[in-house]
Parts: sequence; C-alpha cells; structure tokens
Amino acid sequence: MAVNHPFVYHLIRPEGDYFATEQWTDEYTFNGQPAELTYWHRPLHAIANEFTAAGFRIAVVSEPPPAPGAREAFPDLVTSPSGYILCFLFFVLEAA
Repeated sequence: MAVNHPFVYHLIRPEGDYFATEQWTDEYTFNGQPAELTYWHRPLHAIANEFTAAGFRIAVVSEPPPAPGAREAFPDLVTSPSGYILCFLFFVLEAA
C-alpha cells in the first residue's frame, strides 16, 4: 500500500500540525479541467498504529526512488543529490 509521505504535509502546509490528523484540499488542473483533491494527513506513528490495530504487521517500509527519467521530466521535484523525490511511503503488510 502507498500513502502520501507524512513529511510532505509539513512542506506543503507549514502552518499545519504534523502530529494531528487533518484533512486538506488542493486545487489542480488536469487536461484543462479544474479539479479538487482532498487528502488526509496522518503522522507516521498514526499510520503504523492503524495498520497494527487492524491486525497487520508491517514487513517493509520504503521510500523508493523515482522512475528512470524523472529527473529530466520533473527537475523541480527531484532536488536531492540522490535523485529521490519525497512523496510517498510504501508499506508491505502481512496478517499478524
């Protein structure tokens, strides 16, 4: 399963409370059409707690690198020397 990286919330909404569960909406344009996307921010410990409370064990947490060509296609997003984009966390869950 993939979730928005919890730290991204702090970068996008510095006035927000990282340790709170909060909803926010951003406006985008897709193919010339306006759209609103609604997100829920949860701190990392809250995400992990929900998985374990639902009966799962977290086997892997990863921050994978972007796809080949991402640095060229999105130079403003790939800002770290390693070429990583702080965007998503991927969890591998197993039944506990």
